[in-house]
Amino acid sequence: MTAARFRELALAHPEAIEGAHMGHPDFRAGGKIFATLTADGERGMVKLAPDAQAAYVRRAPRVFTPANGAWGRQGCTMVLLRAAREPIVQEALDAAWRNTAPQRLVAERDGGGRVSWRRRRT
Repeated sequence: MTAARFRELALAHPEAIEGAHMGHPDFRAGGKIFATLTADGERGMVKLAPDAQAAYVRRAPRVFTPANGAWGRQGCTMVLLRAAREPIVQEALDAAWRNTAPQRLVAERDGGGRVSWRRRRT
């Protein structure tokens, strides 16, 4: 996996945009960061739920590691790009996007259209 391919995969998500955060590229949906690249392009980060993070770390410990400190405990997961293969990175980016994107985008991607939280009166 390369930084360029990580960027392409991240930006393929609905309404994903690239920005910058603390001197390195980030990828956002609905204004919220779901992934980043380090400035040197050697690692990416995906923002997972803590239980998903634990599953990825168990599954591919040479690829995925929790970020340092509180960020890592909250699910920020580092991806060593040179050790990674595209299918698992795509899967992790999808999980990060779903974890972060507005629910309307997730519902639209899943084919459900708009989400309404109002109860219908019968």
